[in-house]
Amino acid sequence: MDGSAEEMSVEGKARVDDLPLQAPARGGGQGFSHLSGTVVIDLTTSVAGPYATMLLADFGATVIKIERVAGGDDARHWGPPFLDGESLWFLAINRNKKSVALDITDPEGYAVLADLVARADVVVTNQPADIQAKLKTDFSSLAALNDRLIHASITGFGLEGHRAAWTCYDLIAEGYSGVMDVTGAAGSAPQKIGTPAADMLAGQDAAMTVMAALLNRDRHRGAQQIDIALVESMTRFLTCRITPYLGSGEVPKRSGGTDSVIAIYQAFETADDPITLGLGTDGIFKRFWKAVGNPDYADNPEFKSNAERRRHRARIVADIQDVLFEKTAADWLEIFAAARVPSGPINSVADVAGDQHLQDRGLFFTLEEDGRRVPQVGLGIHANGRTAAPRSLPPDLGADTASVMDEFLGYDAAKIAALRGSNTIS
Repeated sequence: MDGSAEEMSVEGKARVDDLPLQAPARGGGQGFSHLSGTVVIDLTTSVAGPYATMLLADFGATVIKIERVAGGDDARHWGPPFLDGESLWFLAINRNKKSVALDITDPEGYAVLADLVARADVVVTNQPADIQAKLKTDFSSLAALNDRLIHASITGFGLEGHRAAWTCYDLIAEGYSGVMDVTGAAGSAPQKIGTPAADMLAGQDAAMTVMAALLNRDRHRGAQQIDIALVESMTRFLTCRITPYLGSGEVPKRSGGTDSVIAIYQAFETADDPITLGLGTDGIFKRFWKAVGNPDYADNPEFKSNAERRRHRARIVADIQDVLFEKTAADWLEIFAAARVPSGPINSVADVAGDQHLQDRGLFFTLEEDGRRVPQVGLGIHANGRTAAPRSLPPDLGADTASVMDEFLGYDAAKIAALRGSNTIS
């Protein structure tokens, strides 16, 4: 559908029928069952924690999302853009969960939380250590309720050290990690990565470690504590930059992505649109020059190895650029695909969402349930010839409070009504 975001929405409030991409519709399915029977209590908000618990849910865990009675998860209010009044950031990372609106600062509410924790396998929280202790959601407090509990904490700086109580967002973690300092064109200001990378990496680390802890639980006596820090997850992402510095003393600088250890590994212009090109081996270097009609170029003894090509990088890059101006991006990409030369377009988000190969692989879909339709990005992981099917839409605030109280905790109608009457739940 043509038209700008402004043309399709008013103050960022889009309707699902106006979406620029209608990904294939899906109803709820069975999904992966690797973690079937595992119960996760999600005390998190914003991005990193909810992403971690969505990954666990995608692998089959039952995730009970505990939200504030008034307002719920912070991300529910992040926008525009909104879709049918719902934050698209929230919708991106909260499928396959049950929402319970519960005031855990109230003694009655904490008693409900304690009942849930006693029956759970995993708790995930993203409050700093001092706030966890204040709310009694820290490892010691909750492990006392369940001696087989896996307690995963996602914070900015970890649970120990002089920064443990400091608050943090993805932007702050990216700045601490060094990634912003090496991102951007030479001579430009440091740049944040164009996605909440620290949040997503920390969330993935938390989910991965929870899975490892579950695997190890039968051999491990007692509860297990997991300590994930946004800054450390983001810093580990720079392993291939930090280790060379530690071994050589050479500090990487912003270069617009033109300083790779691989001599030719960057974006180039063509007759119309830019493309990326990665000539990572001697064989690929030769195949490239054969594909562009100049096979003798690769036989130059000055270019026989990657180290030597790095010494002559400016010359080679200039020669490649001259050649690539001769054809369009589409022409070159077709030629390079046939020649097995790694290359690709520089897609916009709209281009990615419309990528037919990714759609065929099931990465994008519109989840339909009870008249609601929400676009989603799938797990992107295939096992035994299939990918995870979504089970349910991101829940409305408190949508599952009563059912969880009834089915999971066995509370009777009178107790549920009393909790609701005191505003402990909603």
